[in-house]
Amino acid sequence: MKHFLIGLFLTVSFFSAFAQNNTSYWQQEVDYKIDVQMDVKKNQYKGTQELKYTNHSPDTLNKVFYHLYFNAFQPGSEMDVRSRTIADPDGRVMDRISKLSPSEIGYIKPSLFTQDGAAAKYVIKGTVMEVMLNEPILPGESTNFNMNWDAQVPLQIRRSGRDNADGVAYTMTQWYPKIAEYDFEGWHADPYIGREFYSVWGDYDVTITIDAAFTIGGSGYLQNPASVGHGYTVPGQKPMHPVNGKYTWHFLAPDVHDFAWAADDDYIHDTYPGPNGVTLHFFYKNDPEITENWKNLQPKTAALMEFFNENVGQYPYEQYSVIQGGDGGMEYAMCTMITGDRNFGSLVGVTAHELAHSWFQFVLATNESKHEWMDEGFTSYISNEAMNYVMDEKKPNPHSGSYRSYLSMANSGNEQPQTTHADRYATNRAFSVNAYSKGDVFLAQLGYVVGPENLSKILKRYYSDFKFKHPTPNDFIRTAEKVSSFELDWYLTDWTQTTNKIDYSIKTVENEGKNTKITLERIGLMPMPIDLYVTYEDGSQELFYIPLRMMWGEKPNPFTELKRTVLEDWPWAYPTYSFEIKNGKKVKNMMIDATQRMADVNIEDNIWEAK
Repeated sequence: MKHFLIGLFLTVSFFSAFAQNNTSYWQQEVDYKIDVQMDVKKNQYKGTQELKYTNHSPDTLNKVFYHLYFNAFQPGSEMDVRSRTIADPDGRVMDRISKLSPSEIGYIKPSLFTQDGAAAKYVIKGTVMEVMLNEPILPGESTNFNMNWDAQVPLQIRRSGRDNADGVAYTMTQWYPKIAEYDFEGWHADPYIGREFYSVWGDYDVTITIDAAFTIGGSGYLQNPASVGHGYTVPGQKPMHPVNGKYTWHFLAPDVHDFAWAADDDYIHDTYPGPNGVTLHFFYKNDPEITENWKNLQPKTAALMEFFNENVGQYPYEQYSVIQGGDGGMEYAMCTMITGDRNFGSLVGVTAHELAHSWFQFVLATNESKHEWMDEGFTSYISNEAMNYVMDEKKPNPHSGSYRSYLSMANSGNEQPQTTHADRYATNRAFSVNAYSKGDVFLAQLGYVVGPENLSKILKRYYSDFKFKHPTPNDFIRTAEKVSSFELDWYLTDWTQTTNKIDYSIKTVENEGKNTKITLERIGLMPMPIDLYVTYEDGSQELFYIPLRMMWGEKPNPFTELKRTVLEDWPWAYPTYSFEIKNGKKVKNMMIDATQRMADVNIEDNIWEAK
């Protein structure tokens, strides 16, 4: 499996695929070798890192940047100040960072940095380290960086840290000096203020030495199960005796862009067979009140993975771990951290969402800071679909909650464009609605525009064409155009780059002899094709479809059992559109988009009833 993934990575890196602003595709490459020695009494650790960095870009690099995420958990950090000054702070953060004592803060303090064996100068500002290279890295060349660092695990506040609300000892995420991504837009060395991540693909070789009582779960494949036990060994096999009371765990994670792990001295570790030979791992606290839910979660997780495989594409790794930890739910390479003291429906729901990230973030890996809706929104879409199927929820529209959330924001006057950087939203709610709800609606509504069968094909083609390639919004919409044969730039532009609203109405209905003349009106600035559902007094129904001229296409009839009449297209600049029904039938009622997949901000004027 590893050789296959490495081969795939090399193919993606060096051959001509097209993504990223329609230029010949390239991506940087990293190979990490990390060793950490944990001191659980002090909640501190010492780390060494060897990093081979290969510059596949056409540019000469004179400097590099690293993220030192744990530095965010200190009084006065950007994360702290932003949480205390934003109008609606995250309830998990609030002013908690400002109150951390010296033994509770987090930090990563490099003590040595070399490039190809020679010391290099660096400057640390908050959570970012800038390194001035001794020798520039030319296009196509590689260099080796070595770093030693001391670190302290912060009290768990946001995502990572020690002693979370469920009592998990260590949630080790964003825990190592991580080189920043460099792509066709340059360096992405954003400070850690509280939002999203964007990283370089590579291979990770990680060893962790920790007290023998602790069980570790996380990214990668454990290389020495016989040495550590803790549910990894086969029945009857005894682990080796610890050295000085500690075990050293050795993991390899190929073709990933992060490495995360968690450790606790009271974990239960179960495994469960997933689809296509994938092994599912579950790590949860030995608490009788949650055990039944975590046992029942295991077949549901396998069913969720099967759903994503069938509706997006094959999961490319051999294992996935669901780990109790963190502060809610957060995705990482080959694993997730979730809080586990939940009712069963919530436990399955958070697992569905975080597992779906493995496709839309850990394989497709968009720049979450700039296009967070492509990750969170697409993940919300497919996980809502999966929950509706796996949990047999029987919802006619599994995305109705996202529509309600988006429409509330759109009508509030506080909406910001989806092109807003994830850290620059005026409020946390504005970010959340844009990333999750409006991003979900982007896909669900695209199904309204091009038809549900086309949407299904688009998702599969998108994953197939752009896995391991950091796709952009333009890449997605071009894929949608290829599959559907529609022109869709208008959809991407208005929905993601503006706050233009969809607002159509049935303006007038007039009886002219045996004919009925209908006039529709476009009130909002965002254009859409129109499905008008008509019910006649004799009980029969008919669908009138008005294509949008600028999309240059007609979607298939979504309801083949319903008669559909395709009318002339509607040019966007015309505020009204009129047509006549000439079949001699009296109209009882009519509604624009009876499925409510079009996010019209005022549906009250979308319905007409005969008096």
